[in-house]
Amino acid sequence: MPDTLRKSERLDKKKVIEKMFAGGARSFSIFPLRVVYLPVEELEATVSILVSVSKRRFKRAVKRNRVKRQIREAYRTNKHGLLEVLMEQKCRLAVAFIYLSDQLTDSSLIEERMKTALARIAENITAEAETEPATPQVP
Repeated sequence: MPDTLRKSERLDKKKVIEKMFAGGARSFSIFPLRVVYLPVEELEATVSILVSVSKRRFKRAVKRNRVKRQIREAYRTNKHGLLEVLMEQKCRLAVAFIYLSDQLTDSSLIEERMKTALARIAENITAEAETEPATPQVP
């Protein structure tokens, strides 16, 4: 699998984004990131991501863009474990990464937290698949 972040891997469908934040999505925080994810079938990529940095926390666009770049890079280099789990489960996922801190953070810390977040998402997806009862097929 290539270490790229294609256009199809970016979440841009307004309906999916609204559905994620309207409720029903699962979320957790690993400071300085909050992760919101929702299994969705209408996506073309296995995982589509959204990165958000609040204008309230960073007034300057330069700083917001820097943080978004750090988050995207951390995801791009560490996404393979999550993709393998989703391929096994035959599931598609919409994920939002929201930056919570009002301080600039070192890239190594963001990468470490991203690894933890992706591992937790993969763990939750496999746990949900195991607890989900098998649906009987109608002949």
